[in-house]
Amino acid sequence: MSQLGLIDYGMGNLHSVQRGFERLGARVQPVHTAADMAACDALVLPGVGAFDPAMERLRAGGLEAAIQDSCSAGRPLLGICLGLQLLFEGSEEGQASGLALLPGWVRALPPKPGHPIPHMGWAPLLPATPSPLLPADAPESWVYFVHSYAADPTDPACTTAWVDWGGQPVTAAVWHDTIAACQFHPEKSGPVGEDMLRRWLQWVEQR
Repeated sequence: MSQLGLIDYGMGNLHSVQRGFERLGARVQPVHTAADMAACDALVLPGVGAFDPAMERLRAGGLEAAIQDSCSAGRPLLGICLGLQLLFEGSEEGQASGLALLPGWVRALPPKPGHPIPHMGWAPLLPATPSPLLPADAPESWVYFVHSYAADPTDPACTTAWVDWGGQPVTAAVWHDTIAACQFHPEKSGPVGEDMLRRWLQWVEQR
């Protein structure tokens, strides 16, 4: 089984993510520094909170450049929740630049009557470009969201799932080359989320 590096920069729900992977038999190692990545076959970037403080912590810990170098070298990365947003160039939530691993911007969810912000709770995914995370034959997937912002990728083909926001589709998951990310929380989405994590692990193993 591949060694997963769980990036710990003080703003992620690491415990639930780690337990979710360990239930699937994965070996998980916390990553606090760039040097910790050396023994990892793939990385997981979780995140809970605001965009600017998250980027400040990644930079302060020397992790920003290390993550960028890791992805440039083709090492798989899975972002979760805020971890998806950090992959883009920037966010309307703040002023800091993002990791810029994917072209595009993170934008505030637009006000919709009857749809309070943050978007919190269970919602079905709307399939987009098939990926190892969400293949074309995947069953209907209800997953758990907590977010006020959503990514707006420059290349819509990298979106592998949408979610309906008051009649407007917004990005729920992305996949590009070796980079995958979910705006929702797969580790909190029951058997459906577990299946997604399993598919990602299988893809990592088969590369």
